[in-house]
Amino acid sequence: MDRFRELQTFVAVAEAEAFNGAARRLNMSPPAVTRAVTALEARLGVQLLNRTTRRVALTEAGARLLADAKRILAELEVAEASAIGAHDVPRGVLRLTAPVLFGERVVAPILRDWLDHHRDVSADALFLDRVVDLIDEGLDVAVRIGELPDSGLIATRVGAVRRVVVTAPSYLATAGTPTQPDDLSAHRAVLASGLGAAPEWVFFNDGVRQRVRLVPALQTNTVASAIDCAVAGWAVTRVLSYQVADELADGRLVELLAGADDQVIPVHLVHAAGRMPAAKIRSFIDFAVAALRGNADRLAARP
Repeated sequence: MDRFRELQTFVAVAEAEAFNGAARRLNMSPPAVTRAVTALEARLGVQLLNRTTRRVALTEAGARLLADAKRILAELEVAEASAIGAHDVPRGVLRLTAPVLFGERVVAPILRDWLDHHRDVSADALFLDRVVDLIDEGLDVAVRIGELPDSGLIATRVGAVRRVVVTAPSYLATAGTPTQPDDLSAHRAVLASGLGAAPEWVFFNDGVRQRVRLVPALQTNTVASAIDCAVAGWAVTRVLSYQVADELADGRLVELLAGADDQVIPVHLVHAAGRMPAAKIRSFIDFAVAALRGNADRLAARP
């Protein structure tokens, strides 16, 4: 078996954490998969996987090889795509990632429109509320919300979002309207945060930070459930502007303390640096940048 095929098989096993899963993915027999990994380990003289009856796990050497193997296979894919003209005409599979609600509410409609114009391309969208490593996960494009760390990625800023405190008009009719951030401590609040997060909201205005301590009636790890509570008139919550753009536009929610926080949070599209990206990546980024910048007011939920 050639060395690239060995690497491809090893990556499939590592990702599936099972030989049978890798066999199904590669359309190979399980014994053939086992032989390929065994041959790779014998050639390198190191153990790459720890085997148990239920699953396999990477050794330290295997983890190091996995990162390099993904990069090598990605470069091979780029070279082959270039040879068949994929750098000239969008084709193949576009793999992208974005935060869940941003992906569902903003990226998915843009992606559908773009795919309608490029029938030789399909897409694989991974919507997760965590930062996904493009190289490790074999992805082409990502949406990043927030300040970007120093990395080897190429970033294009497409807009900005902000934090907003919202509730339903029916809640204000019974509980009253807060006029300053400190007033929120007397209101029923839902926190959309990870378990164990500090029960507070931080406001920034002209560079001054103000912390508001809360006694939340409910703390949830999903933004959608916090928004549902606010729409129901049960509480106030604080989320990112794009997450409630539709609800603010149709009046189901109203924004509170609009001038209390002037901090903006940048939104970027990023892709890997290095060789000229394939046509599918260049085409989607150009299309998405125009769509997102044209929709900047909606992302920031500004009237």
